[in-house]
Amino acid sequence: MIPLRSALKQSRGLAAAFAATTALLAPGSLAAQDGETTITAVMHSGLRVLDPVITTAHITRNHGYMIYDVLTAVDENFEPQPQMASWEVSDDGLVYTFALRDGLMFHDGAPVTGEDVVASLKRWGKRDGGGQLIFDVTESLEASDEKTVVWTLTEPFGPLLSVISKQSAVPPFIMPKRVAETSADETITEYIGSGPFVFNQDEYEPGVNVTYEKFDDYVPRDEEASWMAGGKVVNVDRVVWTTMPDALTAINALSAGEIDYLEQVQIDLLPILDASPEVTVETRDDLGYVTIGRPNHLHPPFDNKLVRQAAMAALDQESMLQTMQGDPAYYNVCGAIFGCSTPLGDEADAEIVTGGADPEKAKALLEEAGYDGTPIVLMAPTDVISLINQPVVAAQALREAGFEVDMQSMDWQSVVQRRAQQSPVSEGGWNMFFTNWMVPEISDPLTNVMVSGRGDEAWFGWPDDPKVEELRAKFMKAEGPEAQKEVAVEIQKHVMDNVNYIMMGEYLIPQARRNTIQNMLPSPVPVFWNMTKEAE
Repeated sequence: MIPLRSALKQSRGLAAAFAATTALLAPGSLAAQDGETTITAVMHSGLRVLDPVITTAHITRNHGYMIYDVLTAVDENFEPQPQMASWEVSDDGLVYTFALRDGLMFHDGAPVTGEDVVASLKRWGKRDGGGQLIFDVTESLEASDEKTVVWTLTEPFGPLLSVISKQSAVPPFIMPKRVAETSADETITEYIGSGPFVFNQDEYEPGVNVTYEKFDDYVPRDEEASWMAGGKVVNVDRVVWTTMPDALTAINALSAGEIDYLEQVQIDLLPILDASPEVTVETRDDLGYVTIGRPNHLHPPFDNKLVRQAAMAALDQESMLQTMQGDPAYYNVCGAIFGCSTPLGDEADAEIVTGGADPEKAKALLEEAGYDGTPIVLMAPTDVISLINQPVVAAQALREAGFEVDMQSMDWQSVVQRRAQQSPVSEGGWNMFFTNWMVPEISDPLTNVMVSGRGDEAWFGWPDDPKVEELRAKFMKAEGPEAQKEVAVEIQKHVMDNVNYIMMGEYLIPQARRNTIQNMLPSPVPVFWNMTKEAE
């Protein structure tokens, strides 16, 4: 194994390329108002889906953290902490009582109440894998008064606080009751939160620009900020996210001071930033990300386990990671579905994904399955640095193993919208896509949404897998780290056999900021509270 390293490789061989491209920003589109402090950021994707419950897309989650708040949140030690509310747990572990703190207010001036919390949690619980498991054992969830919420269970659920405090994939953001009562199968149309920033809908250009303004009535907690927990102190007036699909254009815009922050830097372009002493390149966290392939279990040919196994046999982590990152300092061959560096990580039965491609085995499995040459629709995003290469590498490998592949190019937000559709391929559906997750998002069976086997209630791809649900319930009841690890290994082996998804390894991706940007939290999720901007 090659360990992940956050040290940046220093080289000046490409410095001359700095002048090759000039960043082109729409005149006045990112200009700050007189006297205001504005941070302009190029995020990994444009923002089109604004409902953070309806999708697991990271850009939508990031948007969620700007304008919404959460009841509880994990700190940098992965410990749940009070955020909007403190809590008490009954001795029998069946009753959780949450008390909302003073000063909570929505952006429209209405106070946050217990009824808002209840409605928000119920909607979240219909979409999130861990939330679904909690609501399976929920007797009642009620607001006993304006500032108190009582959650009563039918049996103890030890990880409840960890699940509702998680950073991703779908955090339980608190919305006004009228908004949260929107069906979990429909997208909200009003974007009012109680978080530290206000969404400026008038300046929103879907997929192009999104503007957030400081919420002057937000009352931060007193504690120091730590990941998603603690005091969310906003030190700037506005944050503008803008889209620059061309990586070199974004790097040159950062070097020229036309933008302040670049969420993802393409590895082979890092040396260009050596020529910019005003720029700092760094990794947000050492855990990094995983990249995965998700087959659609609903429709042929991946409704057949043998065909899914053939796809897994056809793919090679090393070649995919090498194409993605180039420098081995930024990737790690890893077959553990819960991450190689986490307490539950184990590579049992993972040789099929870590040992290199086996096209002959894949061909034999396709023959055994009776694969008839049905083309695989592989969705291929074209505008996200960390997702461009996987479909290209996979398409070639699958073809060499005997698959017919129809690779369809589109922007990432189109993938996000299309992957939520269960339609047959002939009606605009899909067979496979690749995506990335932060390691904390996949580190246990309750937060890892790809492990869920709840059919139509599962994450996109919708595996109907009673066995993995049995194992997740077993994990939930396991007492102590050793017992949990034993169940996690069982799940690892099952996923490798059933191919709920295809683990394609771990990687790091650096970010870059102007040196004028200070006090940025080293959080896996990019957040804009605590951050300051100094004058040039």
